[in-house]
Amino acid sequence: MASKSPRRKQLLSEAGFDFEIRTIDADESYPDTMPIDEVAVYIAKKKAIEAKSMIAEDELLITSDTIVVLGENIYEKPKDYDDAVRMLRILSGQKHQVITGVCLWTHEKERLFSETADVYFSELSNDEIDYYVTKYQPYDKAGAYAIQEWIGHCKIDKIEGTYANIMGLPVNRIYKELQYFI
Repeated sequence: MASKSPRRKQLLSEAGFDFEIRTIDADESYPDTMPIDEVAVYIAKKKAIEAKSMIAEDELLITSDTIVVLGENIYEKPKDYDDAVRMLRILSGQKHQVITGVCLWTHEKERLFSETADVYFSELSNDEIDYYVTKYQPYDKAGAYAIQEWIGHCKIDKIEGTYANIMGLPVNRIYKELQYFI
């Protein structure tokens, strides 16, 4: 797997996959005119293109990208404290989507897909937002939050979709798609 995310590593480990982590510094930009529902898969594919030289003929590469969407806006990783606070104020009390795009790639085959989950946030007070951003510093997390931290335990009313997808990797779908490579 080409990823720096400790959450993705945790998910694959807990699911019993045998894998290695190989990191890349990938360009996560995308065309401004691209439909929102295609962005995560587009970035996952870009990561695979950048990482494909790192895998041997008999290996399979997994790359992914997660975005948070509310309306017509994508909320990526916040730049700093103020940006994280801004994002959480916007998401407060709202239903939003978490979309994770995945690329499974070998030298002979490729599978691209995305999974979407709906997340329903409770209202967040300014003090709660400050507490969360100050304590958890969610600067490496799309939408400025992680479901497995305080905000997920205390301020998410419900989810529709898989917890793992919201955490950053739709492991159940990856498991199904791997059958294509057998």
